[in-house]
Amino acid sequence: MSYLATTDHEIADIIEKERQRQVNGLELIASENQVSRAVLEAMGSIMTNKYAEGYPGKRYYGGCEFYDMAENLARDRLKELFGAGHANVQPHSGTQANMAVYFGFMKLGETLMSMKLTQGGHLSHGSPVSFTGQFYRVVQYGVDPESETIDYGVVEELARKEKPKILVCGASAYPRTIDFAAFQEIADGVDAYCMADIAHIAGLCATGVHPTSVGVTDFTTTTTHKTLRGPRGGAIMCDEEYGQPIDKAVFPGMQGGPLMHTITAKAVCFKEALQPSYTEYSRQIVKNARAMAEVLEEADLRLVSGGTDNHLILLDLTNLSITGLEAETILGKAHITVNKNTIPNENRSPFVTSGLRIGTPAVTSRGMKEAEMRQIGRWIATILKDTTNEALVRKVGAEVTAMAQTYPLYPE
Repeated sequence: MSYLATTDHEIADIIEKERQRQVNGLELIASENQVSRAVLEAMGSIMTNKYAEGYPGKRYYGGCEFYDMAENLARDRLKELFGAGHANVQPHSGTQANMAVYFGFMKLGETLMSMKLTQGGHLSHGSPVSFTGQFYRVVQYGVDPESETIDYGVVEELARKEKPKILVCGASAYPRTIDFAAFQEIADGVDAYCMADIAHIAGLCATGVHPTSVGVTDFTTTTTHKTLRGPRGGAIMCDEEYGQPIDKAVFPGMQGGPLMHTITAKAVCFKEALQPSYTEYSRQIVKNARAMAEVLEEADLRLVSGGTDNHLILLDLTNLSITGLEAETILGKAHITVNKNTIPNENRSPFVTSGLRIGTPAVTSRGMKEAEMRQIGRWIATILKDTTNEALVRKVGAEVTAMAQTYPLYPE
């Protein structure tokens, strides 16, 4: 950042402050991770300088021969990683990937069936504040009120009643295993398409730590920056028979020029995910989440669904008489970054919430294992049970920073 420091010291200062925040704290937001130096270099490269509208071999601009090579590498590596028949790596985000599937295979006003936002779904799955809730007729399923897990019988009954054009599965705050085959079977039974949004668990699916949707559901969408540990962006995978309409839906349907520096960085992250060490990393993510969940449960904190099978934990704070917003704020003062989150049967605003979402991908990337997760869990429980104790928060904050500095973001 030496050149930036001399040309725009204000932005350089902001970036340095953020670097210090990451270095000295613990990122426990389930949708975040830490990219490699190689991904950072690709993102900041001269590949950002060019327009490359279209696809490899069929661009609308000259001088794209090396961009074609980079995009082909990204597509081939993603297909190899997941065993996909077709891959599109141009979506700018997970929401853009979802939008392309809807745009390619639904008409305005047709029925989209998906998981409720308050019970684990995502904005782009049909929330009324999203384009999805305004362009399509949306019907939604939730979780069983007792087990707080998906009841596939209830989903099937709703699908038979509502006859959706696309059935969406996948979630942003669901700590349990998703049965993608069951969802595809339900979709087949009502002559619907099935789209799996695996944005959160893509890395786990790629390595067999969680069952994959690729080759099981009609479409799989994902982000590339969560458990995949790549740049912020999206991707779509499907069988070859759907490849052409998907590509047309992405460009020119939903986007113009792709972000080629990001696609180049996606190629880097897909290569990293093909290495044996990445499989072990994925396994460790889940081991870490379970270790932290055990400590939190031992401290009498209530875990939605009673535990976790993946990278995230969803805490119900109702019995502590604090809101998700209050918990997020007080833990942030101790350099533990988490996010407030709605829980099943939520009765508070999404800006306040009754829950807290905690994830282990980023701290696992720093090399932390079960022992560190248990300590972090104890810190979280201690603070949440004594939120007005400022001295305690300062003490824990100092201990958090000491741990964080033991596991540097980018070891020399």
